[in-house]
Amino acid sequence: MAQASASIRIPVSADQVWQLTGGFQSLPLWLPFIKNSESQDGGRVRHLTTDDGAEISERLQTYDNAARTYSYTIEKGPFAVKDYVARLVVAEDGANGALVEWSGSFTPTGMTEAEAEALFKGMYEGGLEALKANF
Repeated sequence: MAQASASIRIPVSADQVWQLTGGFQSLPLWLPFIKNSESQDGGRVRHLTTDDGAEISERLQTYDNAARTYSYTIEKGPFAVKDYVARLVVAEDGANGALVEWSGSFTPTGMTEAEAEALFKGMYEGGLEALKANF
């Protein structure tokens, strides 16, 4: 199973970052290439539309508001992987700082492990940079 992760320090409190990222439907608020998130199945599924028209359906697996973390799986998407599970964590990082980590594991189906890892690492890094730009 392949894995990818990225992290970033943001100079505001973890609670401030979680306020923006903690809603499972909040991706369009901070991730520029996600144009829409439609809630389905009582909020446990988000049907995403990207700026280039791709569609992705993700299912919430775990959610812990107090620990500022959630995990999700991809049920449908344009990625050549299966068994995708990702986790977003927002932690305190010293005085008035947050450390945000986005990580995932998956099995490539139409590309090498290295290609899949590079693809998701790049998405996580770009997403976290976009998140930081909100603060």
